Amino acid sequence: MLKRILVATFTVAVLACQATPKPQQVVEGIPNIMPDEKQSLVARQVVALIENYNYKKIVVNDSISSIVLDKYIKALDPYRNYFLASDIKDFEQFRTTLDDSFRDGDLSAPFYIFNIYSKRYNETLDYAMAHIKDKYDFNQQDTYVFNREKMPWVTSIATLNDIWKKKVKYELVNLKLAGTSDAKNAETLTKRYKNLKLQSSKLNNQDVFQVLMDAFTGAIDPHTNYFNPSNASQFNEQMSRSIEGIGAYLQSENDVLKIAEVTPGGPAYKSKQLHAGDRIIGVAQADGEFEDIIGWRLDNAVAKIKGPKGTVVRLKIIPVGHDMSSKPVIIEITREKIVMEDQSAKKEVKTIHSNGKPYKVGIISVPAFYIDSKAAIAKEANYKSTTRDVKLLIDTLKNKDKVDAIVMDLRGNGGGSLLEAIDLTGLFIDQGPVVQVKDQKGEVEVDSDENPGVAWSGPFGVLVDRTTASASEIFAGAIQDYGRGVIIGTQTYGKGTVQQPIDLNKLVNPSILERLASLVKLDSTGKPVQTAEVPQLGQINLTIAKFYRVNGSSTQHKGVMPDITLPSFYPMDKVGEDTEASALPWDEIQKSDFVPVANLAALRTELAKLHETRMGKSLDYKILVQDIADMKKRNLETSVTLNENKLKSEREVLEVKALEKTNKLRATRGLAPVKKGDKIKKSENFDFLEDETLRVMADYIQLKPTV
Repeated sequence: MLKRILVATFTVAVLACQATPKPQQVVEGIPNIMPDEKQSLVARQVVALIENYNYKKIVVNDSISSIVLDKYIKALDPYRNYFLASDIKDFEQFRTTLDDSFRDGDLSAPFYIFNIYSKRYNETLDYAMAHIKDKYDFNQQDTYVFNREKMPWVTSIATLNDIWKKKVKYELVNLKLAGTSDAKNAETLTKRYKNLKLQSSKLNNQDVFQVLMDAFTGAIDPHTNYFNPSNASQFNEQMSRSIEGIGAYLQSENDVLKIAEVTPGGPAYKSKQLHAGDRIIGVAQADGEFEDIIGWRLDNAVAKIKGPKGTVVRLKIIPVGHDMSSKPVIIEITREKIVMEDQSAKKEVKTIHSNGKPYKVGIISVPAFYIDSKAAIAKEANYKSTTRDVKLLIDTLKNKDKVDAIVMDLRGNGGGSLLEAIDLTGLFIDQGPVVQVKDQKGEVEVDSDENPGVAWSGPFGVLVDRTTASASEIFAGAIQDYGRGVIIGTQTYGKGTVQQPIDLNKLVNPSILERLASLVKLDSTGKPVQTAEVPQLGQINLTIAKFYRVNGSSTQHKGVMPDITLPSFYPMDKVGEDTEASALPWDEIQKSDFVPVANLAALRTELAKLHETRMGKSLDYKILVQDIADMKKRNLETSVTLNENKLKSEREVLEVKALEKTNKLRATRGLAPVKKGDKIKKSENFDFLEDETLRVMADYIQLKPTV
């Protein structure tokens, strides 16, 4: 119904808002990137969609314009390494006019800003390359400020050059600590900067427009996103789970490729060698030589890592929590086809001893809420879905493995199918409402489990972490509200909004697309080229509704609070909906008419007391808390020494401490100590959070709650 409304009313809005864009201000000394009429049309479309259909009912005004300008500048130069204070002063003229410009389809201002950025970027790289072979004294007690995000903008080229000379020295000392010669280091760094310039020269107006629209939609809410045609294709490819590669989401941070998320079920996930936060600095194909990818465009770096299934890629990584000066780790991964079936729920059975008795606990890992929609619609007998897979696993755990309790591990589960979250909840409750959805008009729909009976009525726990989001939070919240089990872990992400993907081509009068297709363009030689190809406008995922638990509380912003709290390895002030300035707020609506299975208040209190007593005696807990504190401290650091011996000593101290910590923990488990460079067997890896969850479940069994 929503799409019919959009098609019927939106075309008129777009046609009524056309205006003649201002002439593009030219930046001397560089090839200027210019917007095209297609992007002008998309800007008008997005403004109309947001103002008419976004859940926030927001008006794109001067206030939004100001936020967009700040976000756009930060996206281009987050650490203030390129723009001058005079540039920023110049950009102030656009602070309250971008809203009107977008509404008119005039993109001249943001493209001018980008061209200034491009000029500064290339100037700094030229300066850096010219000073790579300078004589540097690595015995000086100087430092390099690598994070200038909260510092004033640089006021002169001379000061900016000084910053970049220190950056060159920092990168050279890192290479020097790896044990290579000065000549080789200079060659490596020169090649790196040349690659940066090459990547910069390949940027086009689609790249610029994507950065701009990210800033625009990010000012509205974190989950309203525009995808240009290329990114839309990639997004839908990922949603279909049919990518050939290693199975990881990547992002660029300070010129370094970073693992944003490891895709559940993919080869990287299975290998347990890559983790969120790891940084990739080099890529090699099979036995080929490594290519330094620091500073590469994200899509170019990703293209090197992706590849046909069955082929091998080697990655040179700096693990999460380690300094960039740390010795890189080389890992090898065989690419696979990443499909939905690879993300299936899996089970394992573990025995935990408590008070002299053994208890068997079944752990079901659910990495995503998936369903083969096409097969389901076709009524195929054995179509894949989370609920169907978990039901089979429960039957096995109950009838064959004879477990005493079950834990649903939802760590890293970012959501998926809402219907699957509802149906999965139905395996543990006997009918009733599961989630409420409120739309832009304030109308509330209650979605319920309508299947009678339960698959498991025994002790049940749900393990969550900070990246547990969306549909996962619906499930965990329902289990908590019904008193059907205990939630163990950390406060979840807090993503409680609903998005609808909209193909922008379908919202525009075909005559407009025909006119765009007939426009004459110039090729690289300046000759006119005419194309009849229908232009692709891309896609917007628009926030249109909000989730609420059956108790009336929103999962938005606050997420689900655990009954038993475990330390979070993910920084709570960096990851989560409540860290997003434009996030929708938490609120409540009327609760649903539901009947709890049990009142677990007293049980939760007792479990928490037993848990806290264990943590007071646990070396694992003490070390994990210290690791988190150390990581938080490192994240606050903004500078690094450029003294070779001091930097080397700091790195060695960290390595010694890490080894000592590892051997202390190994000793508590009866394992032999390891030496520097030794590989730890997969069978010897220990998941402290999972182990404590098992102990909580043993307490749960012994306390025998009424269910």
